[in-house]
Amino acid sequence: MAGNIYPVPHLPPNDSVLAVAVGSPMPDFDLPTIDGSRVRLADFIGQKNLVISFVPAAWTPVCSGQWPGYNIAQDIFEGYNTALLGVTVDNIPTLHAWTREMGGLWFPVASDFWPHGGLAQKLGILRSDGTAERALLLVDKHGIIRFIDVHDINVRPDLGPLIEAMKNVHKDQ
Repeated sequence: MAGNIYPVPHLPPNDSVLAVAVGSPMPDFDLPTIDGSRVRLADFIGQKNLVISFVPAAWTPVCSGQWPGYNIAQDIFEGYNTALLGVTVDNIPTLHAWTREMGGLWFPVASDFWPHGGLAQKLGILRSDGTAERALLLVDKHGIIRFIDVHDINVRPDLGPLIEAMKNVHKDQ
């Protein structure tokens, strides 16, 4: 797969202003997924906690390592009654090809392409170049944001803090 990966230069770690905070309601969303369905916040309310993993762009080195890394953590997410949703501002055909090249993912992948970066913009994580920040948000099953990590775009986030947050949210329910 390395030959297909675009060599991204070092980028400014963060290039946006967060518009939400821990304790605030998650903005509603309705996004298309690579399997032809749609995913909405309402799909999770009252059912499961939700981790939304925003990555900046398909076919880039850090992103191409981050999401496949979640494949080995599936049982951890399930153990804490937490769904995972991958989101980028790329279009559906690009995301479809990219995830197939990665060998598939156990979680749905959604496109925030049109209106371009609509959800990322609501969250305050749309970068000035039109990509999203590398961000993790944990939303409890009541629709409240319980954890936010807007991470250095050049570095894959450590799962430890997210797992601890999932554990705490699960314990509180």
